[in-house]
Amino acid sequence: MDPSNRRPRPPSEDDLGFGVYFSDHMFRMDYDQGQGWHSPRIEPYGHLSLDPAALVLHYGQQVFDGLKAFRQRDGVIQLFRPRAFLERMNQSARRLCMPTVDTGFCLEVLKELVAIDQEWVPRKRGTSLYIRPVMIASEAALGVKVSKQYLFYVMTGPVGAYYPEGFNPTRILVTNQYVRAVRGGIGEAKTAGNYAASFLATEEAFQKGYTQVLWLDACSRSYVEEVGTSNIFFLFGNVLVTPALGGSILPGVTRRSVLQLANDWGITVEERSVSIQEVIEGIRSGGLVEMFASGTAAVISPVGELDYDGEALTVNQGRVGELAMRLYDEITGIQYGERPDPHRWMEPVKL
Repeated sequence: MDPSNRRPRPPSEDDLGFGVYFSDHMFRMDYDQGQGWHSPRIEPYGHLSLDPAALVLHYGQQVFDGLKAFRQRDGVIQLFRPRAFLERMNQSARRLCMPTVDTGFCLEVLKELVAIDQEWVPRKRGTSLYIRPVMIASEAALGVKVSKQYLFYVMTGPVGAYYPEGFNPTRILVTNQYVRAVRGGIGEAKTAGNYAASFLATEEAFQKGYTQVLWLDACSRSYVEEVGTSNIFFLFGNVLVTPALGGSILPGVTRRSVLQLANDWGITVEERSVSIQEVIEGIRSGGLVEMFASGTAAVISPVGELDYDGEALTVNQGRVGELAMRLYDEITGIQYGERPDPHRWMEPVKL
């Protein structure tokens, strides 16, 4: 590879941040109606060339996903649940009238891309290689319509902790002024519009010293849906509760992993509607034992404080809960090859 094309390397694995550094190579392939996907190639990381009239720039026909590769103690690199992430991306694509990809082919592409840039996979515990597949509408047209052309690409980069707090409990602000998604809309798809809708409320939360926003349903603004970048869980006594998927909540892969582990451990799990009043009353009475979020970026993120309607409520005395810690240790233990992988969530990369 031409040395001039090499990407800037991070100064230290202690200072990776999240989404700051990008690896040397990327994957691309194109789609044309009537021809399907074609011209797959791995090439040096570089700029995209789009017509100013590309439909993605005007009408937001775009989906993406995010997964990780981990360097385990024996040096082996493995992907965490890549098939589930690729299947979810296809679900998002269908919702936005976009073509799906062959998950088997794309899985091999991911492995080859990671193998080529294997030196970018960090070695320190708590770090990983983030993988971002993206699909965009590339046809040049200004009419409001479904595109006939698409670009699919995959980029990677080393990452550390997503939140500055690391695994320490976060502070969450409940918003009843703004909404993110409504049932029947595109809230269940991982697409740019869902994140754009969250920016104003999130920025206001940041300005008040909060880490994230807890979204309520768009109709009554009475029921909990999800955190800005994660699914949310509540431990009421010995029962683990999370909002049911109803079309406005992203079906998280880490969420599925948490539910599977909880079932393995004999914990009673409920996927149902959770009102914000039930949460508030549970915190006040002590019936809500723990609250935490789950997602690819942070894995498990304990919540230590919830602000609702101007009242700051401390959850579990602001400490990390036992279940959150157990889940974090188990999932990351599997990811780093330190614990058994009974559900075969990890996919090895041949180096």
